[in-house]
Amino acid sequence: MAREGNDFTLAARHLHRHIGPMNRRQFCLTSLGAALAANLPGADRRPPRILLRSSWQVVNIGDIAHTPGVLALLEKHLPDAEVRLWASNDLSPEVVAMEHRRFPKLKIVKGTLGDSGKASNEELGETVAWCDFLLHGSGPSLVAAKDVAAFTKKTQKPFGVYGITYGGTAAPERELMSQARFLYFRDSVSLAKAKQDGIRCPVMEFGPDGAFAVDLRQEEAAQAFLKANGLTEGKFLCCIPRLRYTPYWKIRGQAINAEGERKNTRNLEMQEHDHTPLREAITAVVRETGLKVLVCPEDKSQMEVGRTLIMEKLPANVLPGVVWREKFWLTDEALSTYLHSAGLFGLEMHSPIMCIGNGIPALVGRFKEQTSKGFMWRDIGLGDWLFDMDEPGEVARLVPTVLSLIRDPAGAKARVAKAQAVVQQRQRETLAVLRKNLPG
Repeated sequence: MAREGNDFTLAARHLHRHIGPMNRRQFCLTSLGAALAANLPGADRRPPRILLRSSWQVVNIGDIAHTPGVLALLEKHLPDAEVRLWASNDLSPEVVAMEHRRFPKLKIVKGTLGDSGKASNEELGETVAWCDFLLHGSGPSLVAAKDVAAFTKKTQKPFGVYGITYGGTAAPERELMSQARFLYFRDSVSLAKAKQDGIRCPVMEFGPDGAFAVDLRQEEAAQAFLKANGLTEGKFLCCIPRLRYTPYWKIRGQAINAEGERKNTRNLEMQEHDHTPLREAITAVVRETGLKVLVCPEDKSQMEVGRTLIMEKLPANVLPGVVWREKFWLTDEALSTYLHSAGLFGLEMHSPIMCIGNGIPALVGRFKEQTSKGFMWRDIGLGDWLFDMDEPGEVARLVPTVLSLIRDPAGAKARVAKAQAVVQQRQRETLAVLRKNLPG
């Protein structure tokens, strides 16, 4: 005999025969209510899941800053989303601890995806399956291009890129970038270059470096350092020196190769050219304003640079007004220190980014060996706070501009506020695009 109806129908008939007459109406109402609830908008809806691919290295507080900056943006603009961090393998325990102080629920995974999409460990494999969207964080390029390509090939899930520099790449990577839901470039030069190279995706725009949003703090350590070195609130500037090429062979204790020799030769050739203007600015600050200067690092090579190219070459009567940071620090202590200063200048990028993001004036010196990231200062309205160290006319502006931060602090703060407004508007707009690309 043919079976009448499906299992659900048969079960319903069985229940109808066995429940009492007074309960049948209640049974029907309850069943109808459950069916309606299951089909209401939002029923069974879970939070969207974002996998942030970030954390490139830990020898530079700026590279560290990309990650907590983007995490802070996600927390602020997408508070309903669940976020996990896919970090590079050199993420250190002390940086993990720093990030967990700010984001205690953050789950961090490491590892790689092979060309076939197979994860190098079970935790990463589970996380790749778990997420709805892969977000590539800020950096000097599409740093994790291989991971993004493998992720896309394996899962067919969407991805986007947030706040990178682009200087050109091979055709396969350009094709990959064209598959993104959005590409945000942290400077307009990168954006123009990407368009010129034929990269196309639905949204290609200027999007600020994630480090603008960093809000880490280590106030206790900062206060102890300031007190020990006689630095008082608003009565000192910070100065960051750097070489044309970061000497990673020194940082990592490696033997120098031919390419390293070439870079080292260029560093030696340009070190006086690049640091003489910094020494002149420090001397002017100490002699003409009475404020002090803190010479401090952004990466692990710059304590030595500060000692040999700044401290050891300053006039003797200027040295009492200058403090040298002898030990490396992490992003939270550095930013807490910057917040007590009157401003920052030097040859680095991400300490100025963090300063502007937190309301502190900051000048940027750049040179041709760097990427185009420095041009973001023009994009946020601070073009006259950007100095091309290869242009004598711009170098000549450095000392008077540094002094202006002290002599017109209200004007400097007003400039910062306008730049912040530009950055924050773009942050809102870019995160709104991300939201539109998430499920639900």
